[in-house]
Amino acid sequence: MARARLLLIPIVAGVLAAPSAQGADAGRWVRMAATPTKSEYYQGMASDRAGHLFFDGFTVGGYRTDLALAEQARSENLIPLGEPFNHIGDWTFDPGSGGRLILPLECYQVGAPNGGNTCGQGAFGVADPVTMTWQYRVLLDQADIAKAMWAEVSPDGTLIWTSSGADLLAYATADVNPANAGTATIHPVRRLARAVPPSGITGAVFDGARLLVAGQAAGPFQIWSIDLASGARRLETQQVWAGESEGLDRVDALGGELHWQVQPLAIGQRPTFGTGHGEVVSFVRRADARIRLRLTRRTKTRVTVAATLRFLGRDHPLAGARVTLGRSRATTDRRGQAVLRRARGPAVARKLPLRAGRLAVS
Repeated sequence: MARARLLLIPIVAGVLAAPSAQGADAGRWVRMAATPTKSEYYQGMASDRAGHLFFDGFTVGGYRTDLALAEQARSENLIPLGEPFNHIGDWTFDPGSGGRLILPLECYQVGAPNGGNTCGQGAFGVADPVTMTWQYRVLLDQADIAKAMWAEVSPDGTLIWTSSGADLLAYATADVNPANAGTATIHPVRRLARAVPPSGITGAVFDGARLLVAGQAAGPFQIWSIDLASGARRLETQQVWAGESEGLDRVDALGGELHWQVQPLAIGQRPTFGTGHGEVVSFVRRADARIRLRLTRRTKTRVTVAATLRFLGRDHPLAGARVTLGRSRATTDRRGQAVLRRARGPAVARKLPLRAGRLAVS
């Protein structure tokens, strides 16, 4: 039997009554790269702490890659026969219990009544991230939620966040266990009323204590951050793309820190990132979007400089930066290095949309 738990309903109407007060796009993130992916990497993405990325889609498949998208394992259908569910949303990695994938599950059929929700039930499935195989599922009570479209484990590992309508819900991670895998249902332990932003939520990931959520229901592609103590929202970035917003993840990979899945479903428009594949668009914080230059070698006639971008506490080689020193010009290689004729004055490195880096060369 599922344990009975107290459902906490914070009063946050006063905080969220006028979200537009903090709705101006502060442009807190700078786009660094757009990386094509296999078309079946569709509905969501997640990462562990051991150098793996996990993708799911179109509806029921699961795939594991390394941080450079080299595929390591796949399952074309993670959901076994006998389950009513036929759709996995933006999933999440739970480091507890030896490491597991939490699958937000729903029943969906295009054109069916009730908005396509054929069973009116949501669940959290559990899959093994090593073998990419189904383990079990735990049903979510229909009085709380009609379908689970995304899931994200809190940084401390105790909660699984998702949404129902305009509300954010949090379930106890400990309740997702084999003992609750029968017909019993579990309930949320927290409800944050009206915290879902106008863009809706197609994917989510934590940035420290704040929950970042992506969506496009209001028109433009948007990422909001939510203070889970109060429900207050802040617009992080807004993009005008043709396509479909999907999963969100945060990991040091693909040239950035924050990664947003965009799919080529754009009715009546040409998809921004092309057709026949998915796309992962990667960002760094605007505060980190500055080129760093250092001198690595000097001779009587030449100097070698290295350009880096620092984020997530690490320096990353920056290829393709244009460096000038006096009348000498060079472009950094894949190691971030450029060789120039020696001259007095500053070496300056530029690569849009980053802020230029400067280095005094005596």
